[in-house]
Amino acid sequence: MLKRKHLFLLTLVVLLFSACSEYQKILKSPNPELKYEKSVEYYEEGEYLKALPLFEELIPLYRGTDKGQKIYFYYAYTNFHLDYLTSAAYHFRSYSSTYSLSSFAQEALFMSAYCNYLEAPGPTLDQTPTQLALEELQIFVNTYPKSELVDSANTLVDQLTLKLEEKKFLNAKQYYTIRKYKSAIVALNNVITEYPGTQFLEEIKLLTLKSYYYLATNSIKTKKKQRFDEGIEAYFDFIDNFADGKNINEAELVYAKLINERERFLIENPTNDEL
Repeated sequence: MLKRKHLFLLTLVVLLFSACSEYQKILKSPNPELKYEKSVEYYEEGEYLKALPLFEELIPLYRGTDKGQKIYFYYAYTNFHLDYLTSAAYHFRSYSSTYSLSSFAQEALFMSAYCNYLEAPGPTLDQTPTQLALEELQIFVNTYPKSELVDSANTLVDQLTLKLEEKKFLNAKQYYTIRKYKSAIVALNNVITEYPGTQFLEEIKLLTLKSYYYLATNSIKTKKKQRFDEGIEAYFDFIDNFADGKNINEAELVYAKLINERERFLIENPTNDEL
């Protein structure tokens, strides 16, 4: 049994060494046709690490030929399969513009946008890649409006837009967190203006209400009544939209505080004509 195991391991080592030796011979071969055949074979077998350097060598040799188109298209996909997404996006985009009449140009343009979609970070990070992906998806839809990939492109656009929406909401919420209530109110309203159907609408309305409350309680006398009144308006705006919402109890508590503190303020300042 032990001899059989040793024999198996020895056979495996010999096969691996033989395969590596064969690959090195192909890399060093002066025959571009052999390299072309083997690179395509490696690609179709999913051996992308082996295919990549061969494609890189063959691209300039076959540029302007039918084989050159295939090599470059496979090369872009090789980068994609190896998760070199930035490089893949660049080469797909380059393919679509260089070979715009190719039957693969449409797919290449979509894949360029898709690579950037995959590179888009979470909503807490810089969204420049997300913006780039959106721009490329829009270019794809405009260029190929009848493509069967348009629905997929629109789905990706929706997902990326939600990410930008969440980023904007988190930025606005941050003002509330750091107690810059006036800025929070402006930023939260801007989210609604830019994304009228935002998924964060209830939380935005609640944060706006709470921001008005804290802004009023910390204001100078000449601005307190106005801001208490604005807070009360914010409460009615909340219940007009979310009377059965998950945050209704918290909203009612804030409203009760607004009413009580407004009344106390008016009792303490009955003759202030500026109020």
